[in-house]
Amino acid sequence: MSKSVDVLVAGGGGFIGGHLVADLLKQGLTVRSVDIKPLEEWYQVHEGVENVVADLSLRDHAFEQTDGAREVYMLAADMGGMGFIENNKAECMLTVLTSTHMLEAARNAGVERYFYSSSACVYNGSKQTDPHVTALKEEDAYPADPEDGYGWEKLFSERMARHFREDYGLQTRVARYHNVYGPNGTWTGGREKAPAATCRKIAEAVISGNHEIDIWGDGEQTRSFMYVDDCVKGSQMFLNGDNTEPLNLGSSELISINDLYTMVEGFAGIKCKRNYQLDAPQGVRGRNSDNTRIQEVYGWEPSISLLEGMEKTYAWVYDQVKASS
Repeated sequence: MSKSVDVLVAGGGGFIGGHLVADLLKQGLTVRSVDIKPLEEWYQVHEGVENVVADLSLRDHAFEQTDGAREVYMLAADMGGMGFIENNKAECMLTVLTSTHMLEAARNAGVERYFYSSSACVYNGSKQTDPHVTALKEEDAYPADPEDGYGWEKLFSERMARHFREDYGLQTRVARYHNVYGPNGTWTGGREKAPAATCRKIAEAVISGNHEIDIWGDGEQTRSFMYVDDCVKGSQMFLNGDNTEPLNLGSSELISINDLYTMVEGFAGIKCKRNYQLDAPQGVRGRNSDNTRIQEVYGWEPSISLLEGMEKTYAWVYDQVKASS
């Protein structure tokens, strides 16, 4: 028998998980943080937390770590930026083992509330072919044509969470994250997402003096990016709320990748020559979050501006690049 805790954060050694654990601690909650990575590879390790290294894709591990937890945040997934997702489809889909075993474990343990972090990658690809994209509404996930591999696993696990609620009474809540970024995350190694990659390339240009960078695609693809503090707040709002249908959790502030680079160049005070790699992974041409429903349900939406969030992220990434130079 595991000891009782208020909250289990599955994937607590990850980027979002580390920030979430920190916030839960500030609220005085008892937390069990579980991740497959060795402790020294966790993005944040917090004192006063039950930090556990375990593989939640294994049923026994999932049951053991969920035992005694009142609430669960299921953030654990094998994922990364577009380069990783497009080149590791089978690996991304194997996360379904973790998703399945954690739902089984939560039901078995009598968990009161269960949060599942889905993704905007569940949305139908035909709705995302234009950089001037119409913001994605929740119903745009069907008819199903999600991002191959990663998106299919997320969409399937969304449905599984729904049916565990309908069939077994497990109070599941689902958020579709839209491109979360911020400090204390992946910034190099192939799994980083566009905001961190942009910050790293500009920081490297500043430090090296070589003001020439590579950009995947033509830079005209568009996205919205949500700062991690908004993600943490929204995730807790969803878990504690009464809405049972998947909701977008993302910023509605759309920007092109070219303009994202221009923004970070402004922080750095440089201008770089851009080499466009048209054969590199690019994902969909445009993706943005329609926040009509989250505003209707909760009277709130992510609101930290991209300028504010990226300035903080660049400062942190710059320090990492400088320290590793």
